[in-house]
Amino acid sequence: MSGQGTRPVLAAGGVVRRTRDGRTEIAVVHRPRYDDWSLPKGKLDPGEDPAAGALREVEEETGLRCRIGDEAGSVSYVDGGRPKLVRYWLMDPESGTFVPGAEVDLLRWLPVDRALPVLSYAHDRAFLASIEGLLS
Repeated sequence: MSGQGTRPVLAAGGVVRRTRDGRTEIAVVHRPRYDDWSLPKGKLDPGEDPAAGALREVEEETGLRCRIGDEAGSVSYVDGGRPKLVRYWLMDPESGTFVPGAEVDLLRWLPVDRALPVLSYAHDRAFLASIEGLLS
């Protein structure tokens, strides 16, 4: 099944950024269930506003309460035979602390050039490379 003609799964997430030693770093998370590295994101609840869902998912996965910025763009791909659309917003952490859990067991802060090869999926790498200029 190619996923064509199927309603996409809607998801949202954040490109969470901070500045350390004059350099912008972004948060990447490891999900043990899939043994992958990605940007924090997740499926929207039915009827949920995408920006609110992005904030909720980022907090659930990272423990960080963030201030939301501009929408950074979206990624589309097929996952489990169904199309998936993930919208991302730029986010800046305001409070909170990462605590490892069953869904996300590691969080790394990396400059974009070091984050790109860590991300597990080509669509995530292409998206991050395309928005690199927005992150400073």
